[in-house]
Amino acid sequence: MSSTFVGMPAFPEAARDAVGNPTLRANLRHATHTIRAKRAGAVAELADWAELREAGRLIKDHTLRHLDRYLEQLEASVTAAGGTVHWAADADEANRIVTRLVKETGESEVVKVKSMATQEIGLNEALEAEGIRAYETDLAELIVQLGRDRPSHILVPAIHRNRGEIRDIFAREMGAWGRPAPEDLTDTPADLAEAARLHLREKFLRAKVGVSGANFMVAETGTLVVVESEGNGRMCLTLPETLISVVGIEKVVPTWRDLEVFLQTLPRSSTAERMNPYTSTWTGTTGQDGPRAFHLVLLDNGRTDVLADQVGRQALRCIRCSACLNVCPVYERAGGHAYGSVYPGPIGAILTPQLRGTASEIDASLPYASSLCGACYEVCPVAIDIPEVLVHLRERVVQGGPAVRRGNKVVLRPAKGHAAERAAMRAAAWAFGHPGALRTGQRLASGTRRLHPRTLPGPGRAWSGTRDLPTLPAEPFRDWWQRTRGGKDAK
Repeated sequence: MSSTFVGMPAFPEAARDAVGNPTLRANLRHATHTIRAKRAGAVAELADWAELREAGRLIKDHTLRHLDRYLEQLEASVTAAGGTVHWAADADEANRIVTRLVKETGESEVVKVKSMATQEIGLNEALEAEGIRAYETDLAELIVQLGRDRPSHILVPAIHRNRGEIRDIFAREMGAWGRPAPEDLTDTPADLAEAARLHLREKFLRAKVGVSGANFMVAETGTLVVVESEGNGRMCLTLPETLISVVGIEKVVPTWRDLEVFLQTLPRSSTAERMNPYTSTWTGTTGQDGPRAFHLVLLDNGRTDVLADQVGRQALRCIRCSACLNVCPVYERAGGHAYGSVYPGPIGAILTPQLRGTASEIDASLPYASSLCGACYEVCPVAIDIPEVLVHLRERVVQGGPAVRRGNKVVLRPAKGHAAERAAMRAAAWAFGHPGALRTGQRLASGTRRLHPRTLPGPGRAWSGTRDLPTLPAEPFRDWWQRTRGGKDAK
């Protein structure tokens, strides 16, 4: 995975700074509450939502179990339709492929439809290093790019910005990238959208190369699918002479019939719409309409390593709807930048540590960026049990153990800073295995409860610094049970 965010502090430190920003918190609270309320209404319209959710889970699991077969079928279908398929094992290889393809056209600029895969690999930076300028055309991505910022949400990358901030960015930066913003630009949504429309229109009409991602790839026909709300995707996918699509290998679905399930669940979970305003599909080239050359770059970049983990692989079901972000109390307060990845929120907390590993401080901290409340699992349209994977990854961080990295089986060492946690868990395991010692410890703890501190000393400060220590009862449960019921069930 790209090292674009390397150098950021671990999640607790980054989140602490974000929580202290009242403007950020207000922006996030307003946006997430609005989106999730609308989503709840859209989902409630379908009497068979639970069945659609289960169907999506089963389709994704089946595809992942037979991923090799469906990827080979996809390659054959794309090739037969006039496209060219390239396989990229990691970010560096994907960037080299795309850069070479752009250079072969003789062009020095590309237009992009929003693609998290290209953000993941740091494609814009790789192109810039080779003298090629990439222009983001999604409105929110444009705001992020002009503001020299980073995305903080899967669906709404500029969710952390309010209208006034966006107006200032447009007025200050647009002229350096192309058509400047109108001098009398206001912060009303209509004026901001019009300024972006005029700024981007000249780029759409001039660009010879387009770069896209895809929400889905249909193996049986080699068709790629992008769903979006603004029409910028339609422009990027049809006007350029060369189209390069960079897509993660997990985005494949076997048939059009399978696609139908996700075209119902994705828009309702993401934008609270019954269907997307723009659903664009393309299959190879036609010679008369659309791009004359089509290249599909299939990206691994750690995905087969995730696939090897029987618990963690369910993260690959994700269809990037962002519903989990909008209900997460941690994301609402910390924002997306604190996760140090293009994949923020609950899904990022389980996907990023699997794609990048847990060797760095920030990646080792992500499985702990959750209260384990389970709201993310309840809204996930493909039933990813995010709390289960979080606990699984926490165990890996603390204990180490077997894993797969770059296709090789390895034994991970425990992450630094968790020695006290390991010791506490070992002590707890021993106590639960020795009832007499557990009973004595419980009585001692209850008898001295008035002397207990409000916070834990030493390494325990990291835990009690953000939590209240539970108040111990006057007597242990075992003693209460013996005293009130004599150790026997009441008749």
